Amino acid sequence: MNTTESPTSPMGSVDKALLALQELSAAGPAGVALAPLAETLGLNKTSLHRTLAALRFRGFADQDPATGNYVLGAAAAALSSAFFSHENLPRLLQNALVALCARADELVHLGVLSGAEILYLDKVEPARPVRVWSAVGRRQPAATTALGRALLSQRQVDPTTLAWYAGDHLPPDRLAEILETARERGYATETEENEAGISCLAVPVLRDGAPVAAVSITAPSDRMTADRRAELTRIIATDLPALLPVGVELPAALAAPPSSAQLP
Repeated sequence: MNTTESPTSPMGSVDKALLALQELSAAGPAGVALAPLAETLGLNKTSLHRTLAALRFRGFADQDPATGNYVLGAAAAALSSAFFSHENLPRLLQNALVALCARADELVHLGVLSGAEILYLDKVEPARPVRVWSAVGRRQPAATTALGRALLSQRQVDPTTLAWYAGDHLPPDRLAEILETARERGYATETEENEAGISCLAVPVLRDGAPVAAVSITAPSDRMTADRRAELTRIIATDLPALLPVGVELPAALAAPPSSAQLP
């Protein structure tokens, strides 16, 4: 029996629509006209026109009234936004969190920005006990958490907004310095600013260059030495990228983790 998979799609009409969506996405906001799109895909213009009409009907494609070019529709973008929504992130990143916890043997958190606060979406506990008061759904000021600082470091924050994030927690100038350091390193830290004896290290998780979440490692401060911080940074940079969903990545600054001598 021939077990070789067929190189052709089992449903040509569906495949045609998917190929068209890929090309429209690559074309960007300028879009692409019917003729060059048909030529790129190797499809008949009449057949492709019907496919595009079906995509337009459902909002997955649109046509610029001025140029006549076809562009990606709002419904296609909505699919991606829904896929990476806060409700889905714990499931999408669960394997990464579990693997990171096992590798580091420390408490791991997943968080997102919610206003000026960090919202904890998930946590994975190590085999050894870590006495930390944390819970899914808990909120903390973004300015004083490693998770919040990691996320804010990847955003363009104007002075007024920076002051709003800083609040009464720390001077805005100090927060600006912290975020700049985190941006340069690709990770953020926090030492006993939320809980005595506890320190955190966090990295932002990026999609198309924008932060969608942050992952942190939490440990007792006496264990979070400069050497240990450097070790954890290398673990994150080495192990985490392959475990992230397609299209999600870590900051480029983490490609070359610092030595302990470079850390405060």
